[in-house]
Amino acid sequence: MRRFRTKRAIAAAAVALAAVLGAGGWTADTQSAVTGPPPGSAGWTADTALGLRLPDPATSTPAQVAAFFADLTPAQQDALAVRHPLVVGNLDGAPVGLRYRANTLALTAEHDRELARTTDPALTPQDHQAARTRAERYRTLLDGGRQILAFDPRGRGQVAEVFGDLTTAPHTAVIVPGSDIDLLTFDRATEPYGTPAGMARALRQATDGRTAVIAWAGYTTPLGLGVDAATEDLARAGATRLDRLLDGLAVSTRPEAPATVFCHSYGSVVCGLARPTPARASGLVVLGSPGMGVDSAADLDPGVPLWATARNDSDWIGDVPNVRFLGLGHGADPTDPGFGARPLPATGSHGHTGYFTPGTASLAAYAAIALGRG
Repeated sequence: MRRFRTKRAIAAAAVALAAVLGAGGWTADTQSAVTGPPPGSAGWTADTALGLRLPDPATSTPAQVAAFFADLTPAQQDALAVRHPLVVGNLDGAPVGLRYRANTLALTAEHDRELARTTDPALTPQDHQAARTRAERYRTLLDGGRQILAFDPRGRGQVAEVFGDLTTAPHTAVIVPGSDIDLLTFDRATEPYGTPAGMARALRQATDGRTAVIAWAGYTTPLGLGVDAATEDLARAGATRLDRLLDGLAVSTRPEAPATVFCHSYGSVVCGLARPTPARASGLVVLGSPGMGVDSAADLDPGVPLWATARNDSDWIGDVPNVRFLGLGHGADPTDPGFGARPLPATGSHGHTGYFTPGTASLAAYAAIALGRG
């Protein structure tokens, strides 16, 4: 009997993997997660120009970072942003406005660097095209006073953009995306409500501007549907980064009103493994979820309410079996009543990325939760 159960579990895992890898096309590519302190940290820690020891980005908590900057004059803060834009722009706990300033400087420098690469005779035509693509992305992020809370050009690139005023808005929300999201794809005109930036705009509008929303493409996501999407390695690395983001928001914005976190697709695995506390999050909302890497809502902090959005009939994620075996799969279905999440409707939504579309029951529910009416 035990041998039969084991064979059945292995078969279920194989079916799950086949579904994950076959639902949208197999990819054997695996990603190396971008982890650790921001680029330029070595130069930052060696900087003695202010006669002060700067907080180590690798070991200092956001609270320690916030306390350090609170003791500096505006001129001293700005001097650090000018000398170390990639560090200050990604330093959770640093003043929000200073991070916007630092990331503008970092984006400008990276734009100019990529622009120079477009005509570098030592590079291939493919390199020239890639440089043009990146330079154009950086240019768009510099247009129109966009508020870039984080920017890291390493790997496929990471970025976080704020819609609204984080320091004055009565409510805050964070969008955690799933697969195929990076610096180049976090905001696409061809899919206005299926990217973190599009979701953030829709949620802010649905709350009549009373919620500041962060579109967070701040971790290395899986590419396509393959081994990375079926395992949790990238999600664990992302959970560490999400924890730090939420810690930073708690000390640099309004600690009495922690963010509501909306977790799409593979992003719900990131949220489940992060297990935020009430000090970091006022609630978790999952949508298009393949599982959260936990067996039930009881495995998460009981002080953080969890909502699970019903899957619409055209969301392919419903074809992925909810198993977790030999490192494959992401566990129980959060929409199952036995999981213990609070149910949300999805009437009017279509497809895997349609839950934030205006006019849907899901977006109306998200707005109510973001406004504290859950």
